[in-house]
Amino acid sequence: MHVRTALLGLATVASLGLLAGGPASAADLCKAHPKAQWMKPDAIRSKAEGMGYEVRKVGEEDGCWEVKGTKEGKRVEAYFDPVTGDVVKVKGES
Repeated sequence: MHVRTALLGLATVASLGLLAGGPASAADLCKAHPKAQWMKPDAIRSKAEGMGYEVRKVGEEDGCWEVKGTKEGKRVEAYFDPVTGDVVKVKGES
């Protein structure tokens, strides 16, 4: 019985560790800023296009600007800091 309890405890700790180490969401990447400080969507679009993105859509995602489109022929989602315009994460096809 004690071995079973110990194994169950280890399994629980291991699963919690995997959850905590998962991929960061956009909310973890962009700091909260008042909307008055955010860059305008057109400015983010221009910045992304200047970086080689073919922009299909610009929208808000968890406190970041999210750009959906393509780059080098591959579909991507790029997340930009809403104030600085820095790229904080890019998801896309390999």
